[in-house]
Amino acid sequence: MAHNPATGLRAPKAPKKLPKLLDVDQVQGLLDAPPEDALEIRDLAMWELFYSSGLRLSELVHLDLMDLDSRAGTVLIQRGKGGKTRLVPVGTQALAALERWLPLREVLAGAKETAVFLSRRGVRIAARSVQARLVRWQQRQGVSESLHPHMLRHSFASHLLESSGDLRAVQELLGHANLSTTQIYTHLDFQHLASVYDQSHPRALRASLKDKT
Repeated sequence: MAHNPATGLRAPKAPKKLPKLLDVDQVQGLLDAPPEDALEIRDLAMWELFYSSGLRLSELVHLDLMDLDSRAGTVLIQRGKGGKTRLVPVGTQALAALERWLPLREVLAGAKETAVFLSRRGVRIAARSVQARLVRWQQRQGVSESLHPHMLRHSFASHLLESSGDLRAVQELLGHANLSTTQIYTHLDFQHLASVYDQSHPRALRASLKDKT
């Protein structure tokens, strides 16, 4: 054919899937469970940091000791997506979990090891090991949801946006280049609001009761 009949046509956009996340009570139950050994103390510090600061898995495993500032309550992400650097706050619970882990880390680490989180062999922990340990933690706590590290990042973003309504701040904390990437969490927030509406609004409530009868 001399001309392409599809010129100027756009492919249909695939619908954006909303990320799965935990509610606040589920996160509290996950993080309040007591660790039983040194490796679980390390694990809990990782889960706290995921949820406290919205880190990606790759960002967490690449953290070095020099990136942590306990006095300022911050962590410097030097290997963010796209090679970008950002400074994010660390909550008090996460700082406390790190303080419990760091003395134990010194026992495992070699003289030249700089990683914050180590394997039992004393070297930088691998991303796959972090994922496996989270599944183990999930099973031990009896959590029905299939957990992965990004779910804690999603939960961080959604809970923060739900409380603050500040989309730009959440964008900066997550390290998103485009605001449109962060806007998916506004859909999650609307789902929460819609659920509250369905359960609380007099007219909506009456309709649901009528349907049941």
